[in-house]
Amino acid sequence: MEIIHDISAFPQRYRGGAVSIGNFDGVHRGHARIIECLHRLAEKIAGPVVVFTFDPHPVRILRPEQAPPPLTWTNRKAELLSALRVDAMVVYPTDQHILSLGPQEFFQQIVCESLSTRALAEGPNFCFGCDRAGNVETLIELCKDGNIPLQIVEPLLDGGEFISSSRIRKAIHNGHVDEARRLLTQPYRIRGMVTHGAARGAKIGFPTANLDAIDTLIPAEGVYAGRIIREDKTYAAAINVGPNPTFGEHVHKIEVHIVDFSGNLYGEPLEVDFLSRLRDIQPFEDSESLKRQLDLDVRQTRGIVQSLGSH
Repeated sequence: MEIIHDISAFPQRYRGGAVSIGNFDGVHRGHARIIECLHRLAEKIAGPVVVFTFDPHPVRILRPEQAPPPLTWTNRKAELLSALRVDAMVVYPTDQHILSLGPQEFFQQIVCESLSTRALAEGPNFCFGCDRAGNVETLIELCKDGNIPLQIVEPLLDGGEFISSSRIRKAIHNGHVDEARRLLTQPYRIRGMVTHGAARGAKIGFPTANLDAIDTLIPAEGVYAGRIIREDKTYAAAINVGPNPTFGEHVHKIEVHIVDFSGNLYGEPLEVDFLSRLRDIQPFEDSESLKRQLDLDVRQTRGIVQSLGSH
């Protein structure tokens, strides 16, 4: 899949395709349903499947104090959409020009002229144009006038609730990464840089990589089973999010113990999948008690990673 930042040089091979416009944060199962619809439309028109996104999300410019932490970064979003067989992802650099366009101007300039769109698929809550003045009804009329087939895709339900990025964000914020994994197309992932820590874990046989500079939502405090993928090899990972009260530390940290791995990761970027929540953070009487619990955490983590395989 190709990532395109400059829409003024939009490649001819991606023009005349089936397009969906949106944030696609997290790329959840509801988004996958829209992509499935795009594939059906693309087959009918013999065109490519194109997703149009914004970077940053418009709310980060218009109302930064209300902007929620993102679930994905651009390249991760591209990986997830590529797995759904999207041909091209437009990452439009959000600016005042596009934010000032009314619905009709946006439709004409972006949908018709820049992308040469021949089919569209959107969710029922789709809004576009300055101040989100355009909605699905507006889009229906504009597509009718432009003779562009439009499919409104009903959102997916899970447990009686709609699947949405905000629902997933709430689940992760509360530590329910199992629920997030069920709603997303792939497990929730964060990335950060490995920095030096106190090295207490190494002294008791559980060295950890300390993650810093994380630019997406961090799950609630707790101990989690997860995994990392490094040089095409998957490792189980026990993840501690929060302080280390056994040693009197109250600084919020993210420490990753990579099972069956030895090597120096300092200064390297590291991506970590959260698979399941194991327990709350708790103080232990001494380092031996902590070590016994960490042994159990690692055994549980191994089992969870093995049971899930590559999914």
